[in-house]
Amino acid sequence: MFATRGEIERRLVEVIRRRGMSRQTERIYLQWIQRYLTFHEGQPAETLGAAHIEKYLTMLAVESGVAPATQNQALSAVLFMHRNVFGQEGRPDLERVVRAKARKRLPVVLTPEEVRRLMVRLPPKAKLIARLMYGTGMRLNEALRLRIKDVDLEQGIIMVRQGKGGGDRSTFLPRRLVATLKKQRHRVWEIHEADLESDAGWVELPHALARKAPRLGQSFSWQWLFPATRIYVDQATGHRRRHHLHPSGIQRQIAQAAREAGLAKKATAHTLRHSFATQLMLHDTDLRSIQKLLGHRDIRTTQVYTHVVIDLKGGLTSPLDRLEDEPGEGD
Repeated sequence: MFATRGEIERRLVEVIRRRGMSRQTERIYLQWIQRYLTFHEGQPAETLGAAHIEKYLTMLAVESGVAPATQNQALSAVLFMHRNVFGQEGRPDLERVVRAKARKRLPVVLTPEEVRRLMVRLPPKAKLIARLMYGTGMRLNEALRLRIKDVDLEQGIIMVRQGKGGGDRSTFLPRRLVATLKKQRHRVWEIHEADLESDAGWVELPHALARKAPRLGQSFSWQWLFPATRIYVDQATGHRRRHHLHPSGIQRQIAQAAREAGLAKKATAHTLRHSFATQLMLHDTDLRSIQKLLGHRDIRTTQVYTHVVIDLKGGLTSPLDRLEDEPGEGD
């Protein structure tokens, strides 16, 4: 008897949560699996193989025009289902599926002056989050998922929990942000106190912790540093909770500020992370330290910034610049 679509999705979520993978990974994998199953509607998912996967990837590339990295993300989700939901680890035909070759692109980085022009056009909350990303190298989701307890203002350390890949890491806290973050923490305390008085004040906890210490969900230290403006009711527990700010709002505000600043480059939230790494490298920070701060598992990912730095530092002279003045130049 083949599993129904609902059973496949339920088992997929169970495996992902049992492995402690992030909610973002869960959401992305579910979306890809749903699209994959819809594409092969009517065929039992357990019987699908390499030919079916390649047909789906070809559709993504040719008809949908998705980038190689996106194709590989879809492939990872489908292979995860076959290996971990259906128990088909080591199945020969699946092991032969070839990943798309990603195009090598240098990251877009902003100069300090461009960052300044961007920052002054952001509203206060988005500006603080943008300054955190530029000052620490955090991803947007990592910044938004900070909890009160993760920011040590006295020692100047930020703990990044379950970053990309599921690992934790620490990064330094820019001294210029200490005073602003103290004010932000106080604002969160005021919001939390008001929520408690209205029989709310709950926050989502990691699953194991929620079972072991269920009342911890109302503690101030576990509140989000950037809470959402609205309360929602968790259907499983009935708790009135706040989530953290949604990344889409911050992304829109950064895009708007970039347009108002007249930046010729496409500036996004992730551009601030790239600019952080590039500035460290320009000031001779060693590659291993930058890798650790960014949370890269493979140093080759970090090495891409060396190409940007070479371009920025210059040091090479164009043959055109060695020519004597050409007739009519400057006319």
